[in-house]
Amino acid sequence: MQDTNTAKNLHDLLSDEAVEERRFVLPITQEPERLDKTLALLLPEHSRSRLQSWIEEGHVQVNQQVVRTRHILYPGDVITVQEQAAPESTAFTAEPVDFPVVEESAHWIVVNKPAGLVTHPGAGNWTGTLLNGLLYRYPELASVARAGIVHRLDKMTSGLMVVARTETAQTHLVRQLQSRSVKREYRALVHGFVAPEGTINIPIGRDPHVPVRMAVNGSAPREAITHFHCLRHGLAERGIAFSEVVCKLETGRTHQIRVHLASQKHPLLGDDLYGGKNMLGAERQMLHARGLGFEDPATGQLVQFESALPDDMNAVRECIEWKNL
Repeated sequence: MQDTNTAKNLHDLLSDEAVEERRFVLPITQEPERLDKTLALLLPEHSRSRLQSWIEEGHVQVNQQVVRTRHILYPGDVITVQEQAAPESTAFTAEPVDFPVVEESAHWIVVNKPAGLVTHPGAGNWTGTLLNGLLYRYPELASVARAGIVHRLDKMTSGLMVVARTETAQTHLVRQLQSRSVKREYRALVHGFVAPEGTINIPIGRDPHVPVRMAVNGSAPREAITHFHCLRHGLAERGIAFSEVVCKLETGRTHQIRVHLASQKHPLLGDDLYGGKNMLGAERQMLHARGLGFEDPATGQLVQFESALPDDMNAVRECIEWKNL
């Protein structure tokens, strides 16, 4: 059962937050001091970096003048601060974001996420995400935790995702993911000639040396299983080898397919984070969530969907001379 406070919290976050203005008059006993250091004492509830950003963005004035972070304050100076909402506090705001909907029912929505669209707000991407767009197009999702999102795709991975429209459907879909009954099929273009088929069963954890990367047997590794079969091999310019591969997930770890294939010396074309090359026009990892199947929470029937490869992947495929296995 979901937390009963979830819906209320989401509704609260969706409401506009007024910007509060604070005013301080420095006493005659005030010693000359930098503005940012003084604000850190006056507003200890905010971090120094946040206060500095407010100063640089013009939200702080001294004697009705916008000043710099290093401005020196003196007795009698009047500081006006327009407190800004933290980015994370406005993350669940409805915004017009473009994304295709493949099919929907009263209980779920299947979307075809384009490459470049972040799934949900997080550090560096507090707005303009799929979640923001879902709240705009389906306002009722404000009453469902995480706007109904039950799984995610990396920013530069395209393809199919299912979103729950009710708490009951969300609970049902999460349980399917936990039991590994959701069918998720991906198409990938990778470097080298991949074996005809196989299973990669290697735990994945955070890379202890590069925080944005995941790694096989990294920090706090979790079970990760990827099944694959190779559709065809091909050669491109200068005889460089590539393969087109179908991957099926048994688990769903962060960057799982990217990490697993890279661990086998077959990084995804365009995936420079894991050793892939930006060539043949590939400007992102060549990975697309092509197939999705799950049990309809309302009917118990299996529903399945397929998504055609996006134009950028097809353009890269056409640069390779293929040979079917």
